[in-house]
Amino acid sequence: MRNLISLATGALFGIGLVISGMTDTLKVQGFLDLFGAWDPSLMFVMGGAIIPMFIAWRVAEKRSASIVGSPLPSPPNTKLDRPLIIGAILFGMGWALAGFCPGPALASVTFGGTSGIAFIVAMLIGMFGYSAYNKMRA
Repeated sequence: MRNLISLATGALFGIGLVISGMTDTLKVQGFLDLFGAWDPSLMFVMGGAIIPMFIAWRVAEKRSASIVGSPLPSPPNTKLDRPLIIGAILFGMGWALAGFCPGPALASVTFGGTSGIAFIVAMLIGMFGYSAYNKMRA
């Protein structure tokens, strides 16, 4: 049952990304181009994600397990520290340059988006590179 719910929610998320235009790199870059041909339509997409998630966290605070019985993750850390700020800046720069973030990149691959594949490969290289760097530093 848990796998079926995961499949359904993942498919719903992917369909929502495609319908909303989040897999269209030009639309995303248009949203991020505040001083050019700005396209504010993705604010509705973000609001459509932030508002339900805000409600979900409030409901989850009162529960100890999910609907299928799995333990719920602890609330996210709200501390603004240097690694978070640097990571957010790098994420935003990558999003602006590529027009993708991880979810839409994966969704774009399902309909033959080769730019999504390039993004995912670059993202994985960055993730493994950062992990190797952290191990060397420690």
